[in-house]
Parts: sequence; structure tokens; C-alpha cells
Amino acid sequence: MRHGKKVNHLSRKTAHRKSMLANMACSLIEHKRINTTVAKAKALKQFVEPMITKSKEDTTHNRRLVFSSLKQKEAVAELFRDVAAKVGDRPGGYTRIIKLGNRLGDNADMAMIELVDYNEIYNADKAKKKTTRRSRRGATKTETPVVETPASNQEEE
Repeated sequence: MRHGKKVNHLSRKTAHRKSMLANMACSLIEHKRINTTVAKAKALKQFVEPMITKSKEDTTHNRRLVFSSLKQKEAVAELFRDVAAKVGDRPGGYTRIIKLGNRLGDNADMAMIELVDYNEIYNADKAKKKTTRRSRRGATKTETPVVETPASNQEEE
């Protein structure tokens, strides 16, 4: 039984898997999209999204937590400076996985993982969401329009 075993080991030992995910996360932060296998993309999504959430609040503690996983100062700086500013209002779901088909050599399922807010193609046709404000006060106060009655027309004649 697999109860409570969420981690995909990706046929690697722990140290290799952690360093591979850290390198892929740094590449994703630097280039905003990378091509990899579907299994690695799903593992990377689980690895990088909590870090992006931590980067929304720029504290020394959060920087140290992210640096302990990423191990590259430039990637941490770019994550807290640029990426956090772009995803500040998004409540989650910072990455998108798009399946690309099979790799030519070994027929592995390939995918592109990208940061959602950096894709200009998907975001170009969607306008900013307009927040609707609904107020009960405005709905109860309705003014009735003044309509001229035929009786007032007779007085003028």
C-alpha cells in the first residue's frame, strides 16, 4: 500500500533528485519556461510553487528558506525581485504544464513547464478582470422617472 507516499522518486537517489529539482527550478526562474519530461515537470511544480508563495513576502527568513532549497543566489534574487512582483495578486497556480508529445529518441512524454504570468500569448487576448461592486444600498434607492400625463397636456390647450 502507498498510503502517505506522495513523492515521485524519478528513479534517482535523494541527493540526485534534490539537486536536479533545484537546478530545474533555477532554470525555470531564469528562463521562465523549460522543456522536460511530464514526470519531472509535475515534480518540479510541487517543488517550486511553495517557493514562489514564500517569495511574495520578502523577509530574511523566507529568503533563507528558499536559498536552502535553490542554492543559487542569483535565482533567489530574481525570484524575490521580479517573479514575486508579477505573481503578487495570484492566490496560487503559478506554473502551467503543457504536454508537447513524445521525444524522438526514447518516446518519453515531453512537456513544457512555464510561469503563468510570463506568457504573453495566453495573457494578450484576456483583458484585466473588472471587479464588479455590488451594493445593496444602491439597489434599494430607485428613482421613478417623471412621466407627463395626458391630464397635464389638456391644461396647456
